[in-house]
Amino acid sequence: MCTTKISNQPALSEGNNEGEETVKGNGCVINEIGMELLLLGRIVWPIIISSFLLYSRSLISMFFLGHLGHVQLAGGSLAIAFANITGYSVLRGLSMGMEPICGQAFGAKKLSILSLTFQKTLLLLLLVTIPISLLWIKMRPILTHLGQEAEILTVAQEYVVFSLPDLMGQACLHPVRIFLRTQGLTKPLTLSATIAILLHIPINYVLVTYMGLGVKGVALASSWNTISIDLGLLVYLIFSNIALKPWAGASLACLYGWGPLIAFAVPSAISVCLEWWWYEVILLLCGLLADPESTVAATGILIQTTGLLYVIPYSLSMGLSTRVGHELGANRPAQARRATIVGLAVAIACGLMAYAFTLSVKNIWGKMFTSDPKTLALTSAVLPLIGFCELGNCTQTAGCGVLRGSARPTVGANINFGAFYIIGLPVAVLAGFQMGFGFFGLWLGLVAAQVTCAGLMLCIVCHTNWVVQAERAEELTGTAVEESDDLEERLLG
Repeated sequence: MCTTKISNQPALSEGNNEGEETVKGNGCVINEIGMELLLLGRIVWPIIISSFLLYSRSLISMFFLGHLGHVQLAGGSLAIAFANITGYSVLRGLSMGMEPICGQAFGAKKLSILSLTFQKTLLLLLLVTIPISLLWIKMRPILTHLGQEAEILTVAQEYVVFSLPDLMGQACLHPVRIFLRTQGLTKPLTLSATIAILLHIPINYVLVTYMGLGVKGVALASSWNTISIDLGLLVYLIFSNIALKPWAGASLACLYGWGPLIAFAVPSAISVCLEWWWYEVILLLCGLLADPESTVAATGILIQTTGLLYVIPYSLSMGLSTRVGHELGANRPAQARRATIVGLAVAIACGLMAYAFTLSVKNIWGKMFTSDPKTLALTSAVLPLIGFCELGNCTQTAGCGVLRGSARPTVGANINFGAFYIIGLPVAVLAGFQMGFGFFGLWLGLVAAQVTCAGLMLCIVCHTNWVVQAERAEELTGTAVEESDDLEERLLG
């Protein structure tokens, strides 16, 4: 107390004042938490909606594959895994390289840099699709050498070849999504994705059932889904009076100064691929177990389920990255720390809900995809294990968002590599093949990986010096010592 109040009951009076201060302090903390939840929710909810819409495409594809037959489901699952490993993960990761450049440029009002970076990224992704396409065409001989079953490979090769239009569509979609998101424009994607999904089921029915194209029809329907979203966003860009035009100022300048983009794109691609590839490697290992048709089909269902459960922590991670980045960029380390704490608490709650969900649907979930009793038994046995892993996955995914927001993606990539490939993959191989746990043992490797990853991520985040991170953010954005013209020159390379 700064002053002493004369009273017949000094101790009681002082205690009451302290109690009032405590109540006020608690009320302030509660208000801050509520405000942070509100700020986080405004960012996260639109991302959740869009992510669910985009995810539902693969769920619908698995539904139609499962009803075509057991071999078709296994072959389609293998094809999707191969496409994810060699194509989609690479495109998504490389496209993320434009995010820090466009984010800084938009904040500095250097709007021409957004269009130039978009053009470079689009050109980069289209160039990358050339070797990826050649690899997809040669998928069957590659996987034959890895011991995959011939009947499954025939279906997988057919599916992946007819997915080539989807690869080109994704190469165009990723840069457009980021180009709009860095301007704060998320509704166009949600609207385009909604229309595309509403058309996806009838298009699948026409191609797969009515026209009898089978697996080819499922792949073509997915391709049309991506292309229709691209067309919807293109129409928006043409007629919108709000969005910048990505083709504005198109010139040969997009062929020069690729250094900054590559410097961001390559680490981002590595980080994304490390996470995606582990699940697909497990799918390939399932093909080496007894009864590969059942194990591969069950793994395809489980990976799709994991993708569904991943939507919320992924969206939370994107929101956390934005919140932490904004607060550090504004030199508010305390608020960045608060955003991190609130985000991690939400992540833990999401993990508990995911675990409860898998327990409640373990006996009915697989029936949406197949009626094969062996596949259903394997899915039912492992589904609770998948839910348990979400306790760690939600936490580590949120932690990755914090690391991205504080410009430390390399740390996250190192943690993912160590947890999934040094710990998780050896445990999966030992438990699945050497210790005789089979299919269940492979997924025990995921438990080991997620526990390790979540523990390391929490350790790094909890020991973060937020004042230092705010200083790093100031140096990174150049707000302390550089003029906006210097920022433009630095970003353009």
